[in-house]
Amino acid sequence: MTTDVGVRLSIADALGRLMKDGLPFRFEAFDGSVAGPEDAPIKLRLVNERGLSYLMTAPGDLGFARAYVSGDLELEGVHPGNPYDAMVLVMSQLKFKVPSAAEMVQIVRSLGFGNLKPPPPPPEEHLPKWRRAMEGLRHNKKRDAEAIHHHYDVSNRFYELVLGPSMTYTCAVYPTLESTLEEAQFEKYDLVARKLDLKPGQRLLDIGCGWGGMVRHAAKHYGVKVIGVTLSREQATWAQEEIKRQGLDDLAEVRFMDYRDVTETDFDAISSIGLTEHIGVRNYPAYFGFLNDHLKVGGRLLNHCITRPHNKTMSTGAFIDRYVFPDGELTGVGRITVAAQDAGLEVRHVENLREHYALTLKGWCDNLVDNWDEALGEVSLGRAKVWGIYMAGSRLAFERNEIELHHVLAVKTDAHGNADWPLRPTWGS
Repeated sequence: MTTDVGVRLSIADALGRLMKDGLPFRFEAFDGSVAGPEDAPIKLRLVNERGLSYLMTAPGDLGFARAYVSGDLELEGVHPGNPYDAMVLVMSQLKFKVPSAAEMVQIVRSLGFGNLKPPPPPPEEHLPKWRRAMEGLRHNKKRDAEAIHHHYDVSNRFYELVLGPSMTYTCAVYPTLESTLEEAQFEKYDLVARKLDLKPGQRLLDIGCGWGGMVRHAAKHYGVKVIGVTLSREQATWAQEEIKRQGLDDLAEVRFMDYRDVTETDFDAISSIGLTEHIGVRNYPAYFGFLNDHLKVGGRLLNHCITRPHNKTMSTGAFIDRYVFPDGELTGVGRITVAAQDAGLEVRHVENLREHYALTLKGWCDNLVDNWDEALGEVSLGRAKVWGIYMAGSRLAFERNEIELHHVLAVKTDAHGNADWPLRPTWGS
């Protein structure tokens, strides 16, 4: 097809040039142009030139996020707290094509070369990687603390509204499809406790403990003495107050500190629920070495983390990196088991719970929708939108097996290989 580069395209026409099979949604632009079916259940409205600049200067999920979070791109037909249906439509039916050089010149000329200057990003966006590099290497203590602060030190009340009473920001385990989110979070903690074979009087270290859900569960239901550590000051404060409120302070403690600064050793068990995603794959040897060094002989480790369906090391993507988990990095469960084994731990059981995380994310989105007005009293509209698209998109990724959630259970054997392990698993379903 020949292209007359002198013909000026509307925004909708320019977008159409990039589509293989047309648009599955209705698109309206501030220049008055439209595209896509009139009766489409989902409508995208580009409301101003700044939004166009966001899309042109950061094609893909980052540009879309900037325009959407800033209010320059409006999404109709779904609630901003749960845009799952829109994301399913886009991910399933939206197919881009690579334009020819002549077409690309025509598109850019029509949309305006001036829009290739990126506007300042929304205030909800974290620093780019090159700016973070000025704080030192990835996953040093200062840079990790800043990354955790960006995501978690937002508003404890906001997290209560989204996560529910358990204040648990990790994958739940659903006994049945009819189970509530709270029932599933209880089952998750209890499954971890059963896999670790916790008994009264034992000592548990819970690293990356968040708001202390596992800490309280182990102390309250298993009589275990627990130390939890988190890099979020807000989480630690909330967790300590809840521990005291429940009368568990004789058994449980949550510290605001880096897990690498824990000096106590000889723990009967260590749980790591949702931390490994933050440490970086190149740090796996040191991480599992630390866990091995802090376990007593016969002690168990339960590592719970998001993984890839392959063993390549990949960053979390531009949107997740800037708005959700700065410096996050994922790989497959194979890399995790290798690192645990190389550190001297014996891997005894591996379980994939990815469907459970899709259900968990659905529950969180439902909570955000139900509590939307109050949530906007705690965080900006942009931040709330970030949470909606992040959780809905993550749900879809778990459903499509683009990401997974694995439990890796390991033990520290003695010099003769004794693991003090039953012949068959005893923790049930």
